[in-house]
Order: sequence, then C-alpha cells, then structure tokens
Amino acid sequence: MLDRLRDFLVTSNVQLGASYEPSRVAGRRMAEARRAAAILLNAEDPHEVVMGPSTTVLLRTLAQSVGRVLAPGDEVVVTRGDHEANIGPWLELEGKGATIRWWEVDPRTGELTLEALDAVLGPRTRLVAMTHASNILGSINPVRAVADRVHRHGALLCVDGVGFAPHRAVDVRALDADFYAFSFYKTFGPHHAVLYGKKRHLLDLPGHAFYFVGEDDVPYKFQPGNVNYELSYSVVGLLEYLEGLAGRGPGTGLRGGPAAGSGPSQAGGRERRRAVELAFDLIARHEERLAQPLLDFLQGRDSVRIVGDASADRQARVPIVSFVSSRTASRDVVEAVDGHRIGIRFGHFYSARLVERLDLPDPDGVVRVSMVHYNTEDEIRRLVETLDPLV
Repeated sequence: MLDRLRDFLVTSNVQLGASYEPSRVAGRRMAEARRAAAILLNAEDPHEVVMGPSTTVLLRTLAQSVGRVLAPGDEVVVTRGDHEANIGPWLELEGKGATIRWWEVDPRTGELTLEALDAVLGPRTRLVAMTHASNILGSINPVRAVADRVHRHGALLCVDGVGFAPHRAVDVRALDADFYAFSFYKTFGPHHAVLYGKKRHLLDLPGHAFYFVGEDDVPYKFQPGNVNYELSYSVVGLLEYLEGLAGRGPGTGLRGGPAAGSGPSQAGGRERRRAVELAFDLIARHEERLAQPLLDFLQGRDSVRIVGDASADRQARVPIVSFVSSRTASRDVVEAVDGHRIGIRFGHFYSARLVERLDLPDPDGVVRVSMVHYNTEDEIRRLVETLDPLV
C-alpha cells in the first residue's frame, strides 16, 4: 500500500482528464483503485464505488442526497446500536419533514432483533440504517435478513460496515445492501473510505457536484472536488496484501505480509475475489483462536461483565471484546495496561447511545480490546496476565 501511495505522488501527481501522459497514467490508476475496491466489496460495477475521506463524511453525503427526495411523513429507521456516523445525519432529516423511527436494541443485551425491526417497518418506511458488526458488542447482525424485510416494504438499506470489514469479507451482492460504507484505515489501509451504492440508486439520487456534472456521472457526482488520488490508488495495495495472505495457505500463520515472491496478481476479477474470501476465512479462524482465551478469562471473573456475546464463535462475532469491571474503573484499567505496551482503550467509541441504553455503572464506558489477524496468541496471553490483577 505504501509503495502504491509513494509511486502515485512521485510519478503521476497531476489532475485527471488531461491529454498528457502523466494525467493518463493517473486516470488509469484511479480506475484501477475503483476496480480494487469493487473486488473488496464484491460490487458488480466499479462505478458503484464512491471514495471519500471518512465513513462519517460519506454517510453524511448520502443522507443529504436521500433527504432531497423524501416527502413529508416519509420514515427513516435508525438504531441506538450504531456508531453516531450512521445515526446523526439521518436524524437531521427530521428538519426536512421526515419521521424518525427507532429500531430499539434489547436493553439488557444491546442486541438488535428482527422482531423489533418488524415493529417499526411500515408503508412510509423509505430507508433503514444499521451496523453490520457492533463496535461495542462485537456481534454480527443479520444484514441479509434485514435487507429482505426492508425491501419487502419498498425501502432501502444503508449499512455501516466499519466494524465488520477488518474481520470478514464484505459481499454487498450476497447481503443485498443498497448502500454500504467502511473505512480503509480500519482495513489495514490509508485514512480513506468507501461508500458502495447500487448503481440504479446512485443514478436516481441527486449528487453534490457542480451543476454541469451530469446526473449519470457516477461516482463523480457524489465526490465534490477532488477525491484523494494517492490514497485511493494505495487501496490496490490492500487487495494485493490480502492476495498474499491467501497465498500462504492454511496452517502457515498469518503474521507479516505477503509470501515471498507473491507480487500483484494478474488473475481476473473472479479469481481475485476468491483470494479475498480465502484470506478472510483464514483471518476469521485465527481471530477466533485469539478471542477464546480472553473471553474465557473474563468469564471466569465474578467482577467482570462482558458487554456482548461471551462466545468466540466467528460466525456470531468479530474479535471486538468489551467489558466493565466492578473492581477497577475502565479508565484505570486501560491506563494501567498502557505501561505494558499493549494498546486497548476505554469509552463509548462513538456508540454513545448504545452505552447509555445499557446503563453501565462506569461513566468512562467500557474497556475495549480490538484484536486483528496480525495479533498473536502470545500477545493475548500477555494481555490476560496484565489484566489479571486489575479486574
């Protein structure tokens, strides 16, 4: 990824659309970036890929577009289980006459249920916003089942995939999501983000570019000004990295980069997509092994409440583990662990409404341990040993 970023800046750092060769190179590289992102998402068309500086900005851009086509009384469904980036922009549509319906979480577990969704869907529902994996609970939500319900009501589904995308292969076609967003910095890439939208929706929605940009010019009409070229192009390196992981095969470990001599794949889109799926299958198996000893330790402490599912099952959760301790405040736990060069955090992680709904006793929120595939079982053992006298 770093090689791609550097190479763009050194050899093609010019505007797109000119006739001279560096501009042509830059244009080809941006097209390659969209193709890479489309493979990561399993989108049908690279033009369904909108790049931007963050998931928060892209979701706000989408909400503003949707707000311009809503009629007074149209309903938008949001949850208290989401990151605020997928709540706040939709709430602002009340000022345009929309009605907000809350898909409430279970007050005890914080989980979203399909029964609670059914209770708020109706003939005026136009869009449902939800998270794929909670950044507090770690639980994976049943997006496809939600999509089926939402589409039966003629509505659209917008999914925040930030908590899911670092851990599992995103497949927007299998999910049948209308919109799906995540940040590349969460997925081992740059501080950059992507919004997927089904092409027919992107064509129908009003854009945010200049008046002379055509309504059929997607994704450009949703990218006012310049998208960051070098960060976009570096995403190609993320795809190559995942291909390298897939090339290592089961049982060879996941620490480090691509296998020696792996290089960029020349295979077609379907082959590259299969490599992504294989890489994330290896990642999921490894992450399950990481989460198990931590969850076992926390379950064995009477003073600890695990906030979320206590199972390490990779089908049910990603390895985001949150907890509170009755012995030690969340802030104090994290600050004590800092000295051991182990990076965990405390707070509400921008899911403030969920933490408030769970009515946790600690004003500093939860302690959160976020594991990924480059962590090792030895690192988790060290974490458990560090937490042992604290919680």
